[in-house]
Amino acid sequence: MPRHRKPARQPTANGHPDQLRLRRVAIDTYHENVAFLHRDCALYRAEGFQALSKVEIQANGTRIYAVLNIVDDAGIVTPDELGLSEQAFEQLGQQAGHKVRIAHTEPPHSMEAVRRKISGERLDLKDFRAITRDIVANRYSKMEMAAFLVSSAQSGLDREEILSLTRAMTETGERLRWDETLVADKHCIGGIPGNRTTMLVVPIVAAHGLLIPKTSSRAITSPAGTADTMSVLARVDLTPEEMHEVVKKTHACLAWGGNARLAPADDILISVERPLGIDSEGQMIASILSKKLAAGSTHLLLDIPVGPTAKVRHMNQALRLRKLFEFTGDRLGIHLEVVISDGSQPIGRGIGPALEARDVMQVLENDRNAPDDLRQKALYLAGRVLEFDPDVRGGQGYHLARDILESGRALRKMQQIIEAQGPAKPIPPEAPLNMEVTADADGYVTAIDNYQMARIARLAGAPMDPNAGVDLYKKLGDRVEKGEPLYRIQAEFPADFRFARNLAERDKGFRIGTESEITRSYLEI
Repeated sequence: MPRHRKPARQPTANGHPDQLRLRRVAIDTYHENVAFLHRDCALYRAEGFQALSKVEIQANGTRIYAVLNIVDDAGIVTPDELGLSEQAFEQLGQQAGHKVRIAHTEPPHSMEAVRRKISGERLDLKDFRAITRDIVANRYSKMEMAAFLVSSAQSGLDREEILSLTRAMTETGERLRWDETLVADKHCIGGIPGNRTTMLVVPIVAAHGLLIPKTSSRAITSPAGTADTMSVLARVDLTPEEMHEVVKKTHACLAWGGNARLAPADDILISVERPLGIDSEGQMIASILSKKLAAGSTHLLLDIPVGPTAKVRHMNQALRLRKLFEFTGDRLGIHLEVVISDGSQPIGRGIGPALEARDVMQVLENDRNAPDDLRQKALYLAGRVLEFDPDVRGGQGYHLARDILESGRALRKMQQIIEAQGPAKPIPPEAPLNMEVTADADGYVTAIDNYQMARIARLAGAPMDPNAGVDLYKKLGDRVEKGEPLYRIQAEFPADFRFARNLAERDKGFRIGTESEITRSYLEI
């Protein structure tokens, strides 16, 4: 019997059966390369392409990988064109109309290691290097990355795996070099809304004269990250060259790390972690330390807040995390110190980028209305960082930090950093839609649910809408009367406002009771 044959390739409009004209499709697919092929393209049936399959695209010796979408609208791409999303178009680096080739690509070989991890096996440095290289090369789909993240979270990463993953992630990008023996950094693992101490620590430490080039990620599961909040005040998407220029002028920067290509595998994985709402211990440690290593940090102060509704809820978990951080940091050559702090409630009053930026500036301006808990925690942490300086005696850091803040030197330094990075356009601190949430009974605020308050702020639109979020009026231990406002929700759009309001109506996130029921705080140790 005759064998079945593929249909013969028909020439495309440009005369080449295996080449298509490149078209830029103005769609931001956020850390995922996407290609668009018309269903009537001669190559579609001849090559057996399917929607959501991975393809390889070549032009002038450059090769990229993308997820294929099949379209029926010639307004997106015509049958003799191949469309590329914004990120994929930039990576290919060719002009629109250029001839490109498209072909099937093999599944990434490193998926075998992921399958072994799903089965509960340990992975080594070679495995993690292969996985992270393929992720950065866009050989993984979002689904495959989710499989890697979930398997790592479910079966866990031991300390050697965490070390290997950290090294592998660091190797995927650039490394900044500052030619200084002491490059300071401070980081909080998150989970506490409004905890914007970094934006106070950096100008205080830089005003003292230490180098503190701070790169931060955008929020993963919180209503704002340091980069989101700083973007209210200044431009944060700095290139490595711009970062060096800012640090040369001011001894510091407060920038988003994405443009600097620092451990880019981490940024791609975060784009998958965010919608999944996962942030496992092993991935978190590797994420934080790979970024610090790539940023050229030599000395790191790490803040682990502990509280009943924080990311870390028990002291034994915090102590285990501290040991893992210290082990990994020591093996990577970073001087690392860990602070375990009170995570029983939000820090400051604002939850959301613009509201948190307001709190930071009030502290820097020594405004008497500034939130004292944010001020005190920032001074404590800044003091610990200042004590990395061999000329500062142990125990003197807090007093030195307080003098720098109260004298106005920290404010002047922040103004210099903002000017050097480029001031942002002003954002009004209040959104057009807002409502106050009130107490149901007389009594004391006995507990505040960090997770619930973060959820309400995120549903209100934070951090995508900078002036959305929650403004707190009451804190732990405050006396309240029935009907008295506890906080205000503010949102930019009606749908977000409705979602946040409905969630607050189901659970306000505040507990009112007797004075004896007030949640016990964890002190810094």
